[in-house]
Amino acid sequence: MGWHGRLAGNPQRPHPPGSSPLTGAHTSTAGLILAAGEGKRYGEPKAPVVIDGERLVDRSVRILVEAGCAPIVVVLGAWLGEVPDAITVVNKEWAAGMGTSLRAGLEYLLTTPAQSALVTLVDLTGLTALGCARVAKSPAEIAAATYSGVRGHPVKFSRSHWPEVINAADGDQGAREFLRGRGDIELIELSDVASGEDLDFKTE
Repeated sequence: MGWHGRLAGNPQRPHPPGSSPLTGAHTSTAGLILAAGEGKRYGEPKAPVVIDGERLVDRSVRILVEAGCAPIVVVLGAWLGEVPDAITVVNKEWAAGMGTSLRAGLEYLLTTPAQSALVTLVDLTGLTALGCARVAKSPAEIAAATYSGVRGHPVKFSRSHWPEVINAADGDQGAREFLRGRGDIELIELSDVASGEDLDFKTE
């Protein structure tokens, strides 16, 4: 099945779905990668950009697979292409902001048995599988990475919260409105194993 205008995926994975070489435990946490943006400040969509010999989208998928997430869903928009080892969801409303991609991804995941979703962005070049696994295995219904105390991605939402997140996601805010003022978020420090910096501008 091709990707164009449909859902597509490659069922072959380097590890059995749901098993993590880092934790050794089975998980029902899906990985959701938001990769639909046009990369306005960067000058082009970031998903297919090659860093150290690997496309950013492929790196993101690999990290989530290594962290034990399954299935892996990638939301595309401004750039469309094949993404091995992942299911792709095309967000035709990508220009309206990241919130539409979060909605599209969670709406797809509602059709799967996944009980939680680990959400991340495609351009986090310092993110690691160890950091993702640390957030994914949290028993909390909502968990978020922090870097030196500053909240960032990935963020984990249990399935019971998905409808509310979908309703709240808007524009470029993503889940920010849903998370605002909540006291039930487990904050998990990752600065010892990862970086939350994104790829914003090209370097000469």
